[in-house]
Amino acid sequence: MMMNVEPGPKAASETNRPRRQKGQRPKHVPQRTCVACRTSDAKRSYVRLVRTADGLVNVDPTGKQNGRGAYLCRTRACWQRGLDNRALDRALKIEIDDERRAELREYARSHFPPDAPTDTSNTSNESHGQTR
Repeated sequence: MMMNVEPGPKAASETNRPRRQKGQRPKHVPQRTCVACRTSDAKRSYVRLVRTADGLVNVDPTGKQNGRGAYLCRTRACWQRGLDNRALDRALKIEIDDERRAELREYARSHFPPDAPTDTSNTSNESHGQTR
């Protein structure tokens, strides 16, 4: 004689658990923030500057050098802002001397195209949806 045995109620953890999709997980992309303009994006879209143990500030093309790091966008405007308002100094916790500051400006000038000029002729209140 065969008995039909009904399974008991499922545990709450089994019914509320979302099912995991098969296949590859999405790749984690590290996020970083520019110290000059404070925008956040993928690490590879920024240039890392590093303060080494001996107190030098260098551009770190690999992004893996030992030391305290800070990130700047690949635009001359961000490099200018980061060097002028000392945001880079604060991020690296060091005072960058004038000679090294000039070398970093030259690096930005030689590696990044000039920033596109902004159209300042259309900055009236009407362009922002406001009327007088």
